[in-house]
This record gives sequence, structure tokens and C-alpha cells, in this order.
Amino acid sequence: MKRTAKAVWAGDLKSGKGRFGLSSGALSDQPYSFKTRFENEDGKAGTNPEELIAAAHASCFAMQLSAFIAERGFVADRLEVEAVVTLVPGTGITGSHLVLVGTVPGMAEADFVAEAERAKQNCPVSKALAAIDVTLEVSLAG
Repeated sequence: MKRTAKAVWAGDLKSGKGRFGLSSGALSDQPYSFKTRFENEDGKAGTNPEELIAAAHASCFAMQLSAFIAERGFVADRLEVEAVVTLVPGTGITGSHLVLVGTVPGMAEADFVAEAERAKQNCPVSKALAAIDVTLEVSLAG
């Protein structure tokens, strides 16, 4: 299975601008620039590679965790995952911090935490991010 994204950039690093899209069409003609990557943290001017990595990491982790929970005989009512990817200019991407709030009827908290840790280690995006620090904060609601 292969997935494709295409990016186009024009200009130099600081004043140039780019646009990208996904072959699925889920995102198309999205702007990105030096400003959206290094200066504009509210995200209203466009996206950046780190935000896209965060989206990939959060969604992959949630899917992997749902599979591990199912192996134990449970079904999640809700798995809410936020991924915070840190970029240090001059150094690079240094980490991805996953914040998980889950609602899994009948599942013990210790088991939920154990499966979340297992998902953190085994989701394909976590594996792809092996060069950086991946951390996890877990809470089981309800």
C-alpha cells in the first residue's frame, strides 16, 4: 500500500511559499510557508510539516490502540488523541507527545494504560518516528 502527497515550493526559504495536496483529495492546495512553520503558531495562515506529522501520529495511534483494546475484548466509546510535535529551529523535530483521553466501558485503568503504551511502541507512525522522543500521557474517563 502506498500513499501520495505532492508539494510545490517557489522562492527562497524565508519569503517563498508552497502548496501541497494529498492524492485522496482530503486536503488539496493547502498553503505552507516559513511563517506558517516557524512564526505563526495559531495555524490560521496555513499548515506545516510538523502539524501533518502530528495528525498522522494521533490518528495512527488511536487506530492501533483500538485494535489492542479489541484483543482484550473491549470496544472504545471514544479515544481522543492529541499529538504535539516539537520543532526546534536549527535542531529539527525533537519529539511527539501523545495525550490520550479514552472511554472504554468495563476496562480497568491499568489495562488501558498498558495497551496505550503498547500502541505507542507499535503504531506504524511511532515506529517511523523512532529517531525522536515519543511520550504519552493517558487518562481513562468514565
